[in-house]
Amino acid sequence: MEKFGASQPLRRIEDRRFITGTGRYTDDITRPGQAHAFILRSPHAHARIKGIDTEAARAMPGVLAIFTAADLDADGIPPLPCIIPLKNRDGSGRADPPRPALAGDKVRHVGDQVAMIVAESMAAARDAAEAVIVDYEELPPATDMRRALSPEAPLIHEAAPGNLCFDWQNSDPAAAEAAFAGAHQVVALEVVNNRVVVASMETRAALAEYDPATERLTLHTNTQGVHLLKRLLAEAIFKVPPEKVRVVTPDVGGGFGMKIYLYPEQVLACYAARKLGRPVKWTSERGDAFLSDTQGRDNLTRGELALDDQGRFLALRVSTLANLGGYVSTFAPFIPTVAGTRVLSVQYRIPIIHAAVKGVLTNTVPVDAYRGAGRPEANYLVERLIEVAARRLGISAIELRRRNFISADAFPYQTPTGLKYDSGAFAENLDRALKAADHSGLAARKAAAKARGRFRGLGIACYLEATAGPTEERAEIRFGEDGLVHVLVGTQSNGQGHETGYTQLISHQLGVPIERIVIHQGDSDLIRTGGGTGGARSLYAEGGAILGASEQVIEKGRVMAGHLLEAAPVDIEFGSGQFRIAGTDRMIGILDVAAAARDPARRPKDLDGGLDSDAKITAQGTFPNGCHVAEVEVDPETGRVAVVAYHVVDDMGRVINPLIVEGQVHGGVGQGIGQALLERTLYDAESGQLLTGSFMDYTLPRADDLPNIDFQLNEVPCQTNPLGVKGAGEAGSVGAPQAVINAICDALAPLGIEHIDMPATPERVWRAIQEKAT
Repeated sequence: MEKFGASQPLRRIEDRRFITGTGRYTDDITRPGQAHAFILRSPHAHARIKGIDTEAARAMPGVLAIFTAADLDADGIPPLPCIIPLKNRDGSGRADPPRPALAGDKVRHVGDQVAMIVAESMAAARDAAEAVIVDYEELPPATDMRRALSPEAPLIHEAAPGNLCFDWQNSDPAAAEAAFAGAHQVVALEVVNNRVVVASMETRAALAEYDPATERLTLHTNTQGVHLLKRLLAEAIFKVPPEKVRVVTPDVGGGFGMKIYLYPEQVLACYAARKLGRPVKWTSERGDAFLSDTQGRDNLTRGELALDDQGRFLALRVSTLANLGGYVSTFAPFIPTVAGTRVLSVQYRIPIIHAAVKGVLTNTVPVDAYRGAGRPEANYLVERLIEVAARRLGISAIELRRRNFISADAFPYQTPTGLKYDSGAFAENLDRALKAADHSGLAARKAAAKARGRFRGLGIACYLEATAGPTEERAEIRFGEDGLVHVLVGTQSNGQGHETGYTQLISHQLGVPIERIVIHQGDSDLIRTGGGTGGARSLYAEGGAILGASEQVIEKGRVMAGHLLEAAPVDIEFGSGQFRIAGTDRMIGILDVAAAARDPARRPKDLDGGLDSDAKITAQGTFPNGCHVAEVEVDPETGRVAVVAYHVVDDMGRVINPLIVEGQVHGGVGQGIGQALLERTLYDAESGQLLTGSFMDYTLPRADDLPNIDFQLNEVPCQTNPLGVKGAGEAGSVGAPQAVINAICDALAPLGIEHIDMPATPERVWRAIQEKAT
């Protein structure tokens, strides 16, 4: 049993079906009589729609319907909601510009939805789309945030004067102002956190069907949790009781935050299915994804750090412009404000933190949470500030971190942003990472690189992530007549390995062989409630609920086993899947007990339902943390940066499956290196066109862009959940960008280069070197 129990590196159970092509994704689902939908998108970033002529297109072979905003308005379909309330610094509410499923008066970014064509085949729908004539009056776009806030900028939404959605702050600035006024040293830095395209392997899709007899909608779609979409579709869009909407999510090929939200295409598929009385299917192509999937990051931030004469931090002041894009997505206002600013303490004692954020509307694709969701941006700023402060003060950045770490004996530690860290070993993580990276041998490696005409540098990033919480989750354990243990969970795997982790946990708790355990997810009819997957919450929230349900199973099992063995429940012990009368060799296995308990004639009257159990818990957020060390070489002739070594020491609390955790960290580091070096989402300032709208122009990291990643765990158990675990899904991407940029700046420090913005492309690095050379 220990082979497959908790803390063992079990290979992922679900991977066999993925690598053998037997996974089942949304686009694999076909319903009898289904029609196909194509979305006609705007070629303009900002334009007034003067008219839409669909007459010729409607007459084409195979066309069933063409829907425009006029149809939605006539049927009372409201705009998609943003569900985050937010107060401006003056106490007023944020702007709430509408986001229609189909643009009516104006289009507000290239790719905005203008019409939906439904036909017997995708080819027919696509052909008809080319016959739809849209009369556009082009308007000047605003893709740059500073330009969008200027008085002469074109207005994107009437409901958002000055293109400002919100002007938020976390606290009164007076305390920070006083601390800065008395500081020995103030260090300021402006940083760009570049916009990234999410680029999940599986594109978005939706297949909707409507049963007129029951007046019920069923939507198959790839999400990160079915219940949020069920609620929004029922309550906000179609105004029907929740039981009239079912959302089903099969296997999902990557989400990274982007598949949490309600999208126009999901609304349109449901609307079309209800209007036509036929299933309607839409699947995004990669070009659609670049123009319609939410994108990530895109912050311009000025940070200021106040220090005393001993190099200890007194206060941090942060001012951010956050690009929201053309519409305000489901969670968008939360990401740069509360989600990001609450971790600005990172691993350090910073007595006072003031943060101000302006949310800016631009003629670009909407922006929302992307792996880490505000926390990578905050960590990046603080770690870059520390590096710059150390150089300006003339001390080691390692020493500056040591002077300001929250010590291991200070937990629980209350931060000025309202978080209470429960545990950590920050200095130990740094020490272990430096040892793994052979920091003592760095000077020799730099000298060897210099002899080869290269600049070598080492970058450190001490990071901390705050995962979602408090958060509710529920689990249900059912013992089936098929002899299997069925576990119903409210989270949604989109590549993390949930089935394996949950199976290991159940196997460990109940002693059931892993091949007898089945995990069920992604069906709002089957799963009563669920918070979905996001914020690295799944294991401590869902795992905690599974633990609670398992404990109920064991207690019920003691009663049933005592009944079968003719012993008092108090005399029944449980271990390794067996109920045993204490002090004897009389025992019975849990699956046999469960089978007997299903028979009303064999079980006690107070065991109605047998051993089946469910539990609902409220889990607190966790604080995974660690230290990343990147080592790079820079070719001054080309500006190319090679990441030649990478080391990670992570504290994820107690680890259920080290192999899965390492894989999650590797993936996050890969995304972080991609953002730091390669990924640039570029819009043309004059036309608003996305210039990096395909993989021909947008560079994702490839295998030869990434080094081998040396990974170590430093397991400091979390004190706020019974499993002792901390969220692991986002941590790699939280630490990687600043580790790489810090390494580049260390390499280029002899040239007097203090900072370089992401992405540090060869051109950008080469130009920085040339500017110093002249």
